[in-house]
Amino acid sequence: MRLVFAGTPEVAVPALDALIASERHEVVAVVTRPDAPAGRGRRLVASPVAQRAEEAGIEVLKPVRPREPDFLARLTEIAPDCCPVVAYGALLPKAALEVPARGWVNLHFSLLPAWRGAAPVQHSILAGDEVTGASTFLIEEGLDSGPVYGVLTEHVRPTDTSGDLLTRLAFAGAGLLSATMDGIEDGTLEAVPQPADGISLAPKISVEDARLDWSAPALRVDRVVRGCAPAPGAWTVFRGERLKVMAVALDTARTDLAPGAVAAGKNSVHVGTGSHAVELLWVQPQGKKPMKAADWARGVRIAEGERLGAA
Repeated sequence: MRLVFAGTPEVAVPALDALIASERHEVVAVVTRPDAPAGRGRRLVASPVAQRAEEAGIEVLKPVRPREPDFLARLTEIAPDCCPVVAYGALLPKAALEVPARGWVNLHFSLLPAWRGAAPVQHSILAGDEVTGASTFLIEEGLDSGPVYGVLTEHVRPTDTSGDLLTRLAFAGAGLLSATMDGIEDGTLEAVPQPADGISLAPKISVEDARLDWSAPALRVDRVVRGCAPAPGAWTVFRGERLKVMAVALDTARTDLAPGAVAAGKNSVHVGTGSHAVELLWVQPQGKKPMKAADWARGVRIAEGERLGAA
């Protein structure tokens, strides 16, 4: 089939690579978000998908909005059979959805209908899911509500961050999306409507969502740290400034610390929660680079009675 691939971030590149390598399909163009400011100089940089497509000599389309007449006209000229999508990042209008004969097929990183929305992997970790996965489905005008072609499952490991889990799903999902394109071309795959039960939503995680509540149980603190890593990053307040908390470990044996209370030893830093303590492993003070928590604690010389989370 003639394919137009839509995607933007690094997580979409494995799927693009898999389709470029396919002997059955031809990626004739790529749709991605416009170049965005990056780095200290804030110069405009092409998306990872755009960079990969340009390396492969594939036409790149960068509409500000995919309802733009020029973009729709070019898409119609290209006349793709199908448009596979991975984390494109913009809402597709009906006029665009109607162009490819076999529709737009999205690779979504959850077991639909669970975790519909922009941040399925983060919400899966926040909820404590033991198993998640990826789904390919036919895009409709609703939010991730279209009929499903195929799924794969992936175990959530106890120490997984969102970044860890998303990386594994990106590579496994690339194979699923490629196989879905094969099945659609063969006519051997039929999209099955999603069940009405089991729907959950996964909106984008805000910076405020990533603020740690030390009165919550330690398990919840751990999930927020892992679920918000690498972005937006879990955080708390110490001496009136933000302190990013990048990694913690559960310490069920220590129950003597009040929520937010800090106990700094020679080589370890513990913080109380609503249940037992957690050990801080890596932190990032405001305006500084990430560092081991023990090094941070030695530098700031934590006084007795100081707490994290206090304004």
